[in-house]
Amino acid sequence: MKKYSYIIIDDDAESILKTQTTASGFSELSFKASASNFQEGLELVLEHKPDLVFLEIEPENLSSHLSLTFISELHRFFQEIPKIIITTNKKDKAFDAIQYGVFDYLLKPVAHIDLLKTVLKLKKANFDVKTASVIEEQPSIVIDNVNNVTIPQNIQQPLTICIKSYGDYRYLNAEDICYFQADNNSTDIYLNTGEMITAFKTLKHFESVLTYPFIRIHNSYVINRNYISRIHSGNSICYIKNSTKKIPFSKTYRANVEQIIADFAAGNYLEV
Repeated sequence: MKKYSYIIIDDDAESILKTQTTASGFSELSFKASASNFQEGLELVLEHKPDLVFLEIEPENLSSHLSLTFISELHRFFQEIPKIIITTNKKDKAFDAIQYGVFDYLLKPVAHIDLLKTVLKLKKANFDVKTASVIEEQPSIVIDNVNNVTIPQNIQQPLTICIKSYGDYRYLNAEDICYFQADNNSTDIYLNTGEMITAFKTLKHFESVLTYPFIRIHNSYVINRNYISRIHSGNSICYIKNSTKKIPFSKTYRANVEQIIADFAAGNYLEV
């Protein structure tokens, strides 16, 4: 039977104990350690390399610095980060968590039935690091302009997006995409080369199949966070690297922009 090692990162010691107690009812889960703040949690993940991380993102103690930016920090050190299971008291961060590609989102105190669903999802996804490591094929998302969409189950390599239309296959490296712009029922894809490609899918569709670093900031735009060179909060505008393009962000998605700002600050960062 596959064992999933895990650590718990939470600023509330009682919550850590409750989560661990619930998890102890599953023979598939193996507890490694716990931490109460960002730095301790990062060190534990680097040391133990667990399969799962139970992460609190709305701490009572703000000095713990626990938030979704913890996930961004993990990407600096791992090609494949552990499965992140958010454990918190509120539902209002669920959308933001999805943007970061978390595996699950559980409300505290973690109930046995909710964790059971998570464990079953793990088994269904065939989450096995050793097996995944031998997969050499580069996965892709196929945006079929004629029929339907094929989404990979296990993305281990840099993502390729295929724009398919009547036998014409156009392959794009996701990391080369600066932003997506809605155009009625189609979407214009802008690359770092300045080239634009049209896919006959809605922006909402791309928002649903893509995860971090692609973040929606406006009804008409999904942006690649890695191509943002400047954010002007007063004018509600994001600037694109090596481009004169100015992309507006709306009040509806302001929280996503604030998360981007926090994400930059959590990295190797100097503010002057």
